[in-house]
Amino acid sequence: MKVKLLTTISFFTYQLSISQTEKVLNGKVLSQNTPLNQVEVINKTAKTSTTTNELGEFSILAKAQDSLLFFSKDYFFKRLKISQENMNQNNIIVNMILKPEELNEVVVTNIEFDKVKFDADAVADVLIDKTAKDLFWNTGVNDNTIREALRVSIPLKGKRKKTIEVDDDRFKKLVIAYCPPDFFINNLKIKSEEKELFFDFCESDPKSKTLLENPNVLTVMDFLYAKNQEFKKLK
Repeated sequence: MKVKLLTTISFFTYQLSISQTEKVLNGKVLSQNTPLNQVEVINKTAKTSTTTNELGEFSILAKAQDSLLFFSKDYFFKRLKISQENMNQNNIIVNMILKPEELNEVVVTNIEFDKVKFDADAVADVLIDKTAKDLFWNTGVNDNTIREALRVSIPLKGKRKKTIEVDDDRFKKLVIAYCPPDFFINNLKIKSEEKELFFDFCESDPKSKTLLENPNVLTVMDFLYAKNQEFKKLK
């Protein structure tokens, strides 16, 4: 009985030691079945990184339960937690989503309206002709026509200026640019109706402004996970 128990313990200890040993993990990064070159592959757990080649292939030291990040400026980053099955197969396929094309922000600071030119005599003739044909005006009998259809607006002298204030939403744009669309629901477990409130909560932290000066996918992720824990405690 003791021999069987020791054998069982030794077997599980051996399996655990194998699962905790780093080895080279191979994989391939694609987007719509197209290999992606120069994608940064980061082992967040081991603090190591590598990049994909022209075929989208990569090799990196890893072990089960390690967290891998896949980052490219034109794509939403991808996060993958390595399982023992991934290590055994040693051929993982990662699909990344292309970011939508962003339009440059346009800020309107000054609007000028051209003066409207009109012939006062011509307008008067139209009004006189309209009044002459108006049955109600002349007889008091309503003919169901629409009155006061023609209105004349005289523009004010000078130029009208309008200034539009734009909110500082740079942090929100930074997060959206770095994170895939399902990141908040699947990773942070934030409901869609709470997303804007979470953005406001993060932006109230002065550190969010620091991230804008030196944006980095790892520091942005760490910040979001930390703020998410604080956000959940407030609810």
